[in-house]
Amino acid sequence: MLFEANTVLRSPLPSINDREGKKLPSQIPRVVDAHVHIFPKKIFESVWRWFDQNAWPIRYRLRSCDVPAFLFSRGVEHIVALQYAHKPGISEELNRYMATQCRIFPHRLTGMATVFPGESGCVAILKKAFKDGLRGVKLHAHVQCFDMTDEIMIPIYETCLSFDKPIVMHVGREPNSPAYKCDPYALCSAEKLEEVIRKYPELRICVPHLGIDEFSSYQRLIETHDNLWLDTTMAIADYFPGPKPPLRDMRSNRIMYGSDFPNIPYAWDREIKRLLRFDLPEESLRQVLSRNAADFFCIPL
Repeated sequence: MLFEANTVLRSPLPSINDREGKKLPSQIPRVVDAHVHIFPKKIFESVWRWFDQNAWPIRYRLRSCDVPAFLFSRGVEHIVALQYAHKPGISEELNRYMATQCRIFPHRLTGMATVFPGESGCVAILKKAFKDGLRGVKLHAHVQCFDMTDEIMIPIYETCLSFDKPIVMHVGREPNSPAYKCDPYALCSAEKLEEVIRKYPELRICVPHLGIDEFSSYQRLIETHDNLWLDTTMAIADYFPGPKPPLRDMRSNRIMYGSDFPNIPYAWDREIKRLLRFDLPEESLRQVLSRNAADFFCIPL
């Protein structure tokens, strides 16, 4: 069943043929991109087809090994590579693939594991991934169709807690598409997330896209809960319609820069350029560009 939801993706959004820079500006603090995607070739191609039909045209159609190399050559110091299993039974393969990519770029690539909530053996899958060097878990409620407050999530939360690993969870309602097999507006909300962060106050959780479209609710949550972070991914790129996030007024030590590269419809450095326009204080900019990601993912910089 396809759901008619309140969504910015009722039809595919356009590409933007904006000019890309050759390098990051030399005067800014060092940059950690906390939201970059890496998948095996066939899954990447499947993702691109889905985005073409339901989201936006992907500008950078790169192989996984070329994704970090592209960003490193342009001045990004470190990246956090994310993935998600769209069905049960493929998590172990994806985690092995991610661990291999991390070995290609030692010290500059932090890889995140994935698991499909509720799949058999999910605890063992995560333990193996952590043993192989992956540094946390990425989940996507829109794709995996889980409710973050459901009992099936308990083994994931508790395993991450026992290994002191963070979770990046796309549990904001947007960007949503009627093409999803579940209704993100029924599964996702800042209110539900608050249940989780109250129940697990030691579990580090990051929500991408600054919690679009509930900016004010997520602003309140990061002010009152020290175990919650947000990343900027696509939310400050002046791409999505609707209200803009109040980034300058948000708690700067809980915001991380993330690009969503390579699955973006505009220049690789567009969001960095928009971030600099907020004219953040120097220390706040340093926090957003690298320090917060280093703290959240335990990256030695």
